[in-house]
Amino acid sequence: MGEWAAAYPDLDVSPIGILGRVQRIASVTSAQLDRNLEAHGIGRSEFDVLGALVRATRPLRASEVVSTTMLSGASVTKISDSLSRRGLLERRKSDRDGRVVLLVATDEGRRLVDEEIPRRLEDDRRVLSALSGAERGVLAELLRKISMTLGE
Repeated sequence: MGEWAAAYPDLDVSPIGILGRVQRIASVTSAQLDRNLEAHGIGRSEFDVLGALVRATRPLRASEVVSTTMLSGASVTKISDSLSRRGLLERRKSDRDGRVVLLVATDEGRRLVDEEIPRRLEDDRRVLSALSGAERGVLAELLRKISMTLGE
């Protein structure tokens, strides 16, 4: 920050300090999740798709997975193919409309998420351990407010 401020004394460089820290936290936590998921032979996007299916109370259309995960339709299709081949996801025809394909996590896919989500939450808890519960609430609200300016 000091170097940026010295190089550009007429500019407010404080956003670099804030967003740089957010990016650093995201980078470190994403790398940890990637390492944990390697043991299962899947990546973060695949875990996101499985997580969406496990959280859902019913089988989902691919378009619903797209809106939940923010992945592209093409990515969800490719990931679903891969997860299906590995027995982690199952495709089913809709009872109401046979043209509609629904996605559901298999028991093995659910076990993978059941095994990994406590580890992820513990890793995230450690990252946030310097904050009190009230501080976490304030931070979550502030980040939500910033996210809204991005249209997300």
